[in-house]
Amino acid sequence: MRQFEFILRRILTSLFVLIGVSIMTFFISRVIPTNAAAMYIGPKARQEDIDRVTKQLGLDKPLPVQYMIYMNQLLHGDLGDSISTKRPVLVEITSRLPASLELLFSGMLLATLIGVPLGVLSARWQGKLPDTGVRAISIMGVSMPAFYLGLLLQIFLFRDLHLLPLAGRVSGDLQFTHPIQPITNFFLIDSLLTQNWIALKDVALHLVLPALTLAAYPIGLIARMTRAAMLEVLEQDYIRTARAYGIRDSVVTYLYALKNAISPTLTVIGLTFAYALTGTFFVEIIFDWPGLGLFTVRSLLAVDYPAIMGMTLLGAAGYVLINLVVDVLQAWIDPRISLK
Repeated sequence: MRQFEFILRRILTSLFVLIGVSIMTFFISRVIPTNAAAMYIGPKARQEDIDRVTKQLGLDKPLPVQYMIYMNQLLHGDLGDSISTKRPVLVEITSRLPASLELLFSGMLLATLIGVPLGVLSARWQGKLPDTGVRAISIMGVSMPAFYLGLLLQIFLFRDLHLLPLAGRVSGDLQFTHPIQPITNFFLIDSLLTQNWIALKDVALHLVLPALTLAAYPIGLIARMTRAAMLEVLEQDYIRTARAYGIRDSVVTYLYALKNAISPTLTVIGLTFAYALTGTFFVEIIFDWPGLGLFTVRSLLAVDYPAIMGMTLLGAAGYVLINLVVDVLQAWIDPRISLK
């Protein structure tokens, strides 16, 4: 019951956060000196056409009235029409969201599977060569910009070694030889469900470079946080007692120490996951990934405020949801944490 009350309270609080984000984004996007109606029509727009579209889009009304109209449409599931593509923003987002989420989940799974063991290894061998190596890897991962790392991986693994594809989500000829039947629009899942093994291999190979580029920054953060939490836990009395009783070091480390040290790491994983919702943009541009990143960048350059509003609200909602999930997971893993 307490958990349900906590979730309900967080959802209500999150609604106020989302409303605040929508107000800020709406008014900031409107004060940019541009003519949205002229951009909607295109080049060589006549004044009478601009006046007609301005009235059609409701741009002739005061900003507070425009905002109330937008929120009313939003409550009915309408995010408006994109100025640059002339298509509904909701359609643009839903058509590109699976590609971004597939990259995001792959990168964060890779970051967790690599970062946590590296942090544990560094803590177990504190002050020794493995610790030094892990700390160096963590600093490099946190410090190196994603666009620079992506270019380095492309040069080394594609141009020099010819091991992995350069860019894109699938090979160009795959749609003719082994087309993927869309079910969820997650290519890995769809190719697996339809037992299209050739497509599964091709999709997985195309995912490696962008996922590794996206995972580099979270790997550094997760490894450093895991190391710090593990060092603190390994100094506790119950760990010394367990070792004095002759319990295997691997059991003490992974069953006793890691379980009690994982809570701060979960917080970092949640925050980096939320950050990566927008951090995929650079990676998608470098690897020509057909997700939300390219669409968002083009919308920003075109001052496409309906698309900007839609992407901002999506990112804010994702950030709030992920933080809620992390809080609930922490309370489930560590009984010492109470949901109040």
